[in-house]
Amino acid sequence: MAPTNAQLDQTLAALADPHRRKVVDLLIHGPRAAGDLARELELSPPAMSRHLRTLRHSGLVEESHPPFDARVRIYALRPEPMVHLLRWLEDAEKLWSEQLAAFKAHIEKDAKIERDG
Repeated sequence: MAPTNAQLDQTLAALADPHRRKVVDLLIHGPRAAGDLARELELSPPAMSRHLRTLRHSGLVEESHPPFDARVRIYALRPEPMVHLLRWLEDAEKLWSEQLAAFKAHIEKDAKIERDG
């Protein structure tokens, strides 16, 4: 299923903040507790909570609780938004490559006409 513009907008908006990108970088290595993330980023728990809420609403992360303590929140990456973002970027790159190839062909054609003309 192709992502909607709104979904891509949410993903890009969530990744626009350097703290949230750092959270994603940390979660690439595996799920982490919210407190661990806050300590690693040197953020207060309320600030970390706001960043995690944004990442959760964008769909980039999911929250779970270990069976031994429902107060602990564990965050893990969800791959779908990143897969959709990667596909969108690949499509954009393809468009730009085609445009640049057409431009190059046009310039080379003009240069040949000037040389031969």
